[in-house]
Amino acid sequence: MAFKHRLFWFFRFSQRVGLIVALAVLMVPPALAELADPVDRLEMFELDNGLRVLTIEDHSTPVVAFQMWVHAGSKDESFHTGIAHLFEHMMFKGSENIGEEEHARLIGARGGRINAYTSRDVTVYHEDVTSESLPLVIDLEAERVARLDISQENLDDEREVVLEERRLRIDDNPGGLAFEALAALSFQAHPYHWPVIGWRADIEAVTLEACRRFFDTYYSPNNITIVIVGDFDTRQAVEQIEQAFGGLEPAAEIPRNPGQVVPLRGERRSVIHYDVQAPLLYAAWHAPATGHPDADALDVTSQILSAGRSSRLYRALVYDREEALYAQGGYWEMQEAGLFFGVAGVRPGVEIGTVEEGFFQEVERLRTEGVEEAEVAKAKRQLEVSLVNGLSTAHALASRVGRESVLTGRVRPLQERLEAIRAVTAEDVQRVAQTYLDPERRSVVHVVPPVAEAQLESEEQKRGGE
Repeated sequence: MAFKHRLFWFFRFSQRVGLIVALAVLMVPPALAELADPVDRLEMFELDNGLRVLTIEDHSTPVVAFQMWVHAGSKDESFHTGIAHLFEHMMFKGSENIGEEEHARLIGARGGRINAYTSRDVTVYHEDVTSESLPLVIDLEAERVARLDISQENLDDEREVVLEERRLRIDDNPGGLAFEALAALSFQAHPYHWPVIGWRADIEAVTLEACRRFFDTYYSPNNITIVIVGDFDTRQAVEQIEQAFGGLEPAAEIPRNPGQVVPLRGERRSVIHYDVQAPLLYAAWHAPATGHPDADALDVTSQILSAGRSSRLYRALVYDREEALYAQGGYWEMQEAGLFFGVAGVRPGVEIGTVEEGFFQEVERLRTEGVEEAEVAKAKRQLEVSLVNGLSTAHALASRVGRESVLTGRVRPLQERLEAIRAVTAEDVQRVAQTYLDPERRSVVHVVPPVAEAQLESEEQKRGGE
């Protein structure tokens, strides 16, 4: 068998047992809690052509999660934005031996689930099937990687599908427009600047030659990681992957865009005119990339400030001031940078400037006054539960393994992550808020109704008389 093998860890408990133990120990003082982590059974293999395979066997249920992580997202586009997402669609258009949409039909006929998604960093194809269907999944994925039908007809068809998707998700969606503008403001010199779905003009203009060049470069075996979690035999699966994928030629070079995240020097603003009854306020600050030492403290900060109805922003703007319909946010980690962001929907009859004032007052209060220990403790418990829920299904566990391995080069043990969260203090929360949530380094987007024509004429006449 032509692959290199390295065993990371081995642990005897099954995924199900690990989950039960994990849920139980959440009630135990942190110093006593030791969780059984399925990642302790993780094995990694690498084929001679560079394709990596990560496996975790778990025979508690007859289910297998198969995920193919292509390390190519929108940040890897050079001439046409949206091409990475376009290929997520093209991969379902058939290949030399499999007809259009036949891949999905074959999986669905066996009771499996199949889907895919594209982000700024990766494109992921995933199937959840019963154990006996894993060999079929492996062969089908290898078929479309090796012999995808990249034709002008398929490109034209999927171009129209993507343009319609863009219309629904962004062009006719005020929230989509706002977040697109927020990223463009925040990452002016970095590929995270453009949306994953791409700019409309680029989608319309992308050529067949550009598609083939992108596919040949980024869908190479040395840019692919396969993750399998569930009820299967590791040796048999890896042998089949070697047979199916081993003949693919690796790319001599996998180029990456050289863009850098440039620190903001002063606030940046954008106003979008859209026919909304309730104006929208979006704000964001640069934050560290995934895997940064401050990530856990920022997660806790995000929970306290903007996660759920008990968060500071929601309580202040929705309950106390009654100026917003909702308020929420998060810490968004990507491979090369992050965003700490917040969103508020303005209550009808309230000025957006009034909501913005209250919004930033809460952010500044956290920076200057800090937080209570009880708030920190609650936020940490919420994050612990979320992490443990990442063990609840084979799919969730495969996603955790794939994301961390591809984006950081290391799958972080659950116990290590939990201990890092538990170590966050009120002082840490205030420190990261003061470090990253600087009012001089934020981007702000307003979505407001168009200015009425009569108002525009009045303003023109007023300026003309001055």
